[in-house]
Amino acid sequence: MSLPKFVLTVDQGTTSSRAMIINHEGEVVSIAQKTFEQHFPKPGWVEHDANEIWYTQSTVIVEALAKVDLSSANLACIGIANQRETTVVWDRETGYPLYNAIVWQDRRTSDYCLELKVKGYDEIIRKKTGLILDAYFSATKVKWILDNVRGARKRAERGELCFGTVDTWLIWKLTRGKTFITDVTNASRTMLFNIHTLEWDKELLELFGIPESMLPEVKSSSEVYCETNTSLFNEQVPISGIAGDQQAALFGQLCVEPGMIKTTYGTGCFMVMNTGHKPVLSKSNLLTTIAWKIGNEVVYALEGSVFVAGAIVQWLRDGIKMIPSSAISEQMATSVSDNGGVYFVPALTGLGAPYWDQYARGTIVGITRGTTSAHITRAALEGIAYQVYDVLVAMGKDMQTETSEIRVDGGAISNNFLMQFQADICRCPVVRPKIQETTAFGAAYLAGLAVKYWANLDEIKQQWSVDRIFGSKMKKEDTEEMLRLWHQAVGCAQHWSQHTSMD
Repeated sequence: MSLPKFVLTVDQGTTSSRAMIINHEGEVVSIAQKTFEQHFPKPGWVEHDANEIWYTQSTVIVEALAKVDLSSANLACIGIANQRETTVVWDRETGYPLYNAIVWQDRRTSDYCLELKVKGYDEIIRKKTGLILDAYFSATKVKWILDNVRGARKRAERGELCFGTVDTWLIWKLTRGKTFITDVTNASRTMLFNIHTLEWDKELLELFGIPESMLPEVKSSSEVYCETNTSLFNEQVPISGIAGDQQAALFGQLCVEPGMIKTTYGTGCFMVMNTGHKPVLSKSNLLTTIAWKIGNEVVYALEGSVFVAGAIVQWLRDGIKMIPSSAISEQMATSVSDNGGVYFVPALTGLGAPYWDQYARGTIVGITRGTTSAHITRAALEGIAYQVYDVLVAMGKDMQTETSEIRVDGGAISNNFLMQFQADICRCPVVRPKIQETTAFGAAYLAGLAVKYWANLDEIKQQWSVDRIFGSKMKKEDTEEMLRLWHQAVGCAQHWSQHTSMD
């Protein structure tokens, strides 16, 4: 009698590592999660300890299996979803990182990006990669490590160093250095990958001074890449699915038809639209990226990235200790009838799409003697929704279509106030699915399809269902006035730092 099989999803995020075990019916059998330390060595700098990422991820894998008394013999495959753009450089022989992982939120290379823009490189980069020239992406982070860690550049030129996004780092560790790969979704976020030829771009590698020997082999999002070779498992398990977290969420939401949109509310907020088999070059400051590749079929997407979403609630809780827990933010927001004229632009690490202002800073306007912590908390939540609205408008301009619905996922979607306000501001239905762990499920589905755990997409589609649909209730004239004031507040955030630069 054969043992029942499950899919293990590795879901490595910006603030925590998670492991989830999913059965064939699309049910979560077990889940384990562990947070890790965020390092802020200078203003605008954000780092992680890559070894701590591995430690926490390996710990939760063991914990998730132990909770339900399963072993590697019970696993059909492993899927990986990961925070994107975060950059790790390590020694090819020892596997030891040369420097902390530089996180996607990090802004230390903003001035260098500005220099490249002045020299006219932004258009070349845009055409090849679909990306805006910005410190957000991996290329300038790799260059910074090579330029600032003693001996790093010479060692890279000798072929002694590896660069990878977090998926590459985890697979390296899971296979004890035997497998050095990434997938097209993560490669497309490095600013080094040509999304048309599906190859590392030699002109861009030369521009950033990055030896090609540092780079992993690029694979599809769903295939059997390798098997594990680690003491975490007593048997080898196929690793067969990889996707950056936002692309994984798009797939997990079953947004498999052109025009379908999902928005993930996590540390940041990410709206992604499936645009089909041809890349759409945005005229509205959105990113063109690869959604996934299955077999020989490549699907592209438009994406708008909001740098600070759930992180603003975390800041209210931990930074200024205005609220005791994230969960209470909804209660505080609804304890007042409106925002009291307060607008909060949460540009703590600059503004992402569609503004791409790396020097903007968090700004609260409209404070009076009557302003309370409840008003500021409400304004912070509204600030998340306004940023999503701005991305949705830009997406509509690029695609020349109206949105029929927005599928949502991520930790903040349990906040009913935020979801209702989002529907009111965007004036379209916001659909919350029953399965809210869509990032993990997307990676699981990609992995499962590769080993025929699920026969095809039609079988998977049966597992997606609606929890609640939030419809617009606010008067149009009210939303228009609030949006006018929001955009005025954004102007204040941009004006504050428009003549400054990062250290």
